[in-house]
Amino acid sequence: MSLLKLDNLETYLGQYHILQGVSMSVEEGSITVLFGRNGAGKTTTLRSIMGFNPSTTGSVHYNNQRISGISTHLISRKGIGYVPENQGIFSALTVEETLNLAKAKSKGETEEKMEWMLELFPDLKKFWRKKSGLLSGGQKQMLAIARAYINGDGLLLIDEPSKGLSPIMVEKLMESILKMKEKTTILLVEQNFLMASEIGDYFYIMDDGKIVHKGLMQDLKEDKATCQKYLGIA
Repeated sequence: MSLLKLDNLETYLGQYHILQGVSMSVEEGSITVLFGRNGAGKTTTLRSIMGFNPSTTGSVHYNNQRISGISTHLISRKGIGYVPENQGIFSALTVEETLNLAKAKSKGETEEKMEWMLELFPDLKKFWRKKSGLLSGGQKQMLAIARAYINGDGLLLIDEPSKGLSPIMVEKLMESILKMKEKTTILLVEQNFLMASEIGDYFYIMDDGKIVHKGLMQDLKEDKATCQKYLGIA
């Protein structure tokens, strides 16, 4: 069953036509990966879903409800968590303050969600009273994902989580995101093909604002020609 469905999205940033008829769906309980070279429109797709960059035409449906055209905070309240590429955390707040703020904004079983995040990301518990700005890059990413999950646990939109991280931290993050599939659905934008292809169930490839290929991740791993053409992977 499709939890998220995009139909013919057209989005402009100023005079630039970024998304050009983007249609895609995300199955409930899956990890769907959106691939594409830099500038293809991946981040704009996530931001259009969240209402930061509203589409001019087309529609976005979440859980069979149309969410395109409504404000970002209302979209978030429907259960969608967003982790931007720059993580979007407040450096002056501690880990504790950041997650408690997410709890205050959320509905439902926030204590259980908090406990699960601390179990999944033990570094957050270890540095509970540390300022977020003093965390390592990987720890900041963990905090951003935990905050987004506590805020909206139905669907997570995660933008480039492995960017700038060490190989060891990328592996830890990959394992954690895979475990999160037990309790949520994930749409992941990722340049690290090796990481994403190991945890993804489905994929879409964007090129110049359009979806040019889609399918099962296992099929893409075996399709060397498509990987070379659109992702530059030999």
